[in-house]
Amino acid sequence: MKGLFLYIRFNKISNMNSLPIADLHALFLNSSGVSIDTRKIELDCIFFALKGENFDANTFTKEALKKGAKYVIIDNKDYYIKDSTILVDNTLITLQELAKFHRNYLGLPIIALTGSNGKTTTKELIHAVLSKKYNTLATIGNLNNHIGVPLTLLRFTKETEIGIVEMGANHQREIEFLCQIAQPDFGYITNFGKAHLEGFGGVDGVIKGKSELYNYLKTQNKTVFVNLDDPIQQEKTYSINKFTFGVTTDNCDVKITRVEANPMVKITYKDVEINSHLIGIYNANNINAAITIGNYFKVTDELIKEAIENYIPENNRSQLIQKNSNEIILDAYNANPSSMTAALTNFIQLEKDNKIAILGDMFELGSESLLEHNKIVEILKSQKDIQTYFIGKDFYANEIKSNHLHFFENFNTFAEFIKLEKPSNSLLLIKGSRGMALEKTLEIL
Repeated sequence: MKGLFLYIRFNKISNMNSLPIADLHALFLNSSGVSIDTRKIELDCIFFALKGENFDANTFTKEALKKGAKYVIIDNKDYYIKDSTILVDNTLITLQELAKFHRNYLGLPIIALTGSNGKTTTKELIHAVLSKKYNTLATIGNLNNHIGVPLTLLRFTKETEIGIVEMGANHQREIEFLCQIAQPDFGYITNFGKAHLEGFGGVDGVIKGKSELYNYLKTQNKTVFVNLDDPIQQEKTYSINKFTFGVTTDNCDVKITRVEANPMVKITYKDVEINSHLIGIYNANNINAAITIGNYFKVTDELIKEAIENYIPENNRSQLIQKNSNEIILDAYNANPSSMTAALTNFIQLEKDNKIAILGDMFELGSESLLEHNKIVEILKSQKDIQTYFIGKDFYANEIKSNHLHFFENFNTFAEFIKLEKPSNSLLLIKGSRGMALEKTLEIL
């Protein structure tokens, strides 16, 4: 590959001819992969020097090469090093175009999924099921944005038989843009909820933004997986090729005959009983989607059951943890009004004594924030058997006098209080937005 010219100048990445990106792709195929973080450099990788609001990775060019990068993609000529750097107009756009080229080069079937809640859990379940039969790769963690999706695509190889790409968004046209890069053959939307209301401009904006996945798949004559119990999904997929499931709906491809959760979710379909390690009825459709997609791809019922029953949630998502004498439902990875309401609805119906809810603020709700936090307070106002601790400025702004509802402006004041209280022999629900980092509560308990 040394004969290839390395000083590649892309004037307009979106309109460039195929030769330069093909040359870059040839270099990529002869590398160990791509990196955007000098702390995670692998020998012979290609390092992309991305820019952010508070950093410019062009300045790390020499460091990346010293740590073993084979080439560095830069967009600042001041850091050009002969035979080691490739100068482009925009490193991010180049990363995206390389990923798109690689996706077309591989030509493998790709499943895209998005939604307001449950994306990552659903992705992990689908991955677990399909991996029983196919060489399957999926988005790592929640690398689901304009950077994460390209990085995911560039992990796929000729050995990958099915790719699963999670797509996140908090504004209109983001899903549309990610579809142009990933070009999925299949899609699934978990739900339409009250998430990122500030960016989407309300619930109708959420529906419109997430449905960009449906729009793409329809124009490409591809296939969607649909929960027919959701009237919005029914409406939005009326004229699209689809493979369906339902609990209350009978006219579907995969009929789920029984769903329960006390606290773990148990699913029955085709006389197959699946006992999961996931907590809460709100996780049922995440499992149902994985069952359905497994059926579509001809994974046997026995292997679907095995995959789901062996899946153990982690990363603060619906984990059941024993801490001294307390049982803790840790769901502190993220929160929005829809997921918070679902978690509380499930928590309320659990037949346990000494229940405690520790709830943190929900972010990115814009002008609706105080109202949405008030609605959560109202849900718990009548639940006098649940001692509830609200943490954060928006919950604090909705403070009311109550013997079972307690309000704290920040985590530190809550921490001082709970250290003295020291709950015991209790069932606790811990849930809040990622920025609240409520998993810190475990250290106190």
